[in-house]
Amino acid sequence: MIPQSFVQELLSRIDIVNVIERYLPLKKSGANYFACCPFHGEKSASFSVSPSKQFYHCFGCGVHGSAIGFLMEYSGLGFVDAVKELASQVGLQVPDDGRNANTHDDASERLYEAVALAARFYRDQLKPARNAVDYLKRRGLSGEVAARFGLGYAPDEWQALQKIFPDYDAKTLADAGLVIDNDQGRRYDRFRGRIIFPIHDRRGRIIAFGGRVLDKGEPKYLNSPETPLFEKGRELYGFFLAQKAIRDTGFAVVVEGYMDVVALAQYGIENAVATLGTATTPQHIHTLLRQTDRVVFCFDGDAAGRRAAWRALENALESLRDDATLAFLFLPAEHDPDSFVRAHGADSFRTAATAATPLASFLIQELAGRHPLDTAEGRAAFVHESAPLVNRIGAPLLRLQVVKSVAETSGLTQAEVELALSELAARTPRRRATPDAPPKASTTTSPDEPSAAPPRPRRSPQPTQRSRPHGRRKPPSTTGTLLRLVLQHPTWAARLPVSLVPDSSPEGLALIAIIDMLSLGEPIPAGGLGALIERFRDTPHAETLSRVAAELVESEFDEAVVETLFEDALRKLHADSVGNEIAALLQRDRESGLDAAGRHRLGELLIEKRNLASSGKVSDL
Repeated sequence: MIPQSFVQELLSRIDIVNVIERYLPLKKSGANYFACCPFHGEKSASFSVSPSKQFYHCFGCGVHGSAIGFLMEYSGLGFVDAVKELASQVGLQVPDDGRNANTHDDASERLYEAVALAARFYRDQLKPARNAVDYLKRRGLSGEVAARFGLGYAPDEWQALQKIFPDYDAKTLADAGLVIDNDQGRRYDRFRGRIIFPIHDRRGRIIAFGGRVLDKGEPKYLNSPETPLFEKGRELYGFFLAQKAIRDTGFAVVVEGYMDVVALAQYGIENAVATLGTATTPQHIHTLLRQTDRVVFCFDGDAAGRRAAWRALENALESLRDDATLAFLFLPAEHDPDSFVRAHGADSFRTAATAATPLASFLIQELAGRHPLDTAEGRAAFVHESAPLVNRIGAPLLRLQVVKSVAETSGLTQAEVELALSELAARTPRRRATPDAPPKASTTTSPDEPSAAPPRPRRSPQPTQRSRPHGRRKPPSTTGTLLRLVLQHPTWAARLPVSLVPDSSPEGLALIAIIDMLSLGEPIPAGGLGALIERFRDTPHAETLSRVAAELVESEFDEAVVETLFEDALRKLHADSVGNEIAALLQRDRESGLDAAGRHRLGELLIEKRNLASSGKVSDL
């Protein structure tokens, strides 16, 4: 665990503008900096970065947070990795509070080092391997593209890696997926006689490899097994290199093979990624939709391609958003993306991608093709098969559109289809799929490849900081107003009597937490609003504080009247407290009567209520 004191020191020493400027071109406007939001497609700059608050906020999609939160959202890092990344930028050493040993970190570093060393070895072996070079040339790849993707070659030898790993029997090599130990206790290289495609994580570190045979052989593609660094269902080949192109072009292309990604890049289509021997998972969808609001799945036009597309559709349903589009591009049966772009050129591919079939249309077309719609039985089967799919669509407006299409196709009314969907949903448990727990997809492995290692332990999911306003926002309560004022002026929390703050709402509980922090002698975080939000990460108040902070960015209080607003809200809070106590005493008087002490207290409260109504001062509260 990283001590909270270090997190606060780190945030006080970095500038969120400098951090985000490493990834986005910011332009100053007034007191803040702006850019097009990297988390949703847009043409106008609605992504705001506040140097005074050390907080970012998008007025379009609602995403917001601190510098740590930005790295987590943008690069897909966990909290610890994001802190380490920022600490390295300012020359700080991340401490440990002693509750977790460093064993895991040390083991991970050894794995990263082993994989990086193997990648350099494979890369060095490519140039002298004429058969491998000739193969890549036949596929139309230039040396520049091969270098950009770090392509290499694994010699057709059983223990080639022994040349760079003197301790060839080290456990690290097996844990990294570089070698295989057979039942007879013999160890040999996993990749032999194959073109090597390094697989990067979102920080650009090599975490695994894919290997393709040069000519004939099975399997055609061979991936690293799952390791503590690599989980097939979460990673996308080429994603690290494609991120900028995805944001620039406004969409991502998902293909099935490494060579498709590299070949498309050769022709200037650099926004393509590929799954890694698995079906498309919900985590893949989640990752891509954080970069763009349009994803095009490109598959071969044969039966296998349509089956792969259908699996992608099924796994995408819960992740769909009403402001995002998923579409399917089916190439002619004789083509894959590699051969298509070589035969017809990049412009034809882009045109085809633009005209790709939207997910809802593909869903209806595919289901309608499975049933004879000219019979009552066929139409009933069509609606029955559509029900579990429609009920899983996570985007409410898109779901409504699909329901209408199902009704039109089946000849039923929309109300009849809704009723049928409800009845079928009641009989069929709805599948739940979350970005942090994608279902495992079957993979093809080499006959001599051992079973995959257990998946790495997952981090606890961070509370989301993405929200969208729905209609007109309700005016904040008195407690909500005070919380917004305290977030704008955190030291004012010391002026609030904690006994007056109601604990019946999330805003009240968050306000009490800030007051308690000060009462225990903990200083106000020096890193602005972003640091204060980070102080309460992983607490029950994180989501409330994050939401209210975003509201404050969208509509900040005018400093000319902020003191008056605070005093008015504090007086109203006091008046509410007095009113609530009066109501409770009157209720008790009606039910059982008040004793002398109760009547005396009621009289005091009535006088206090009259004084509050006639006075604008709060100094005596």
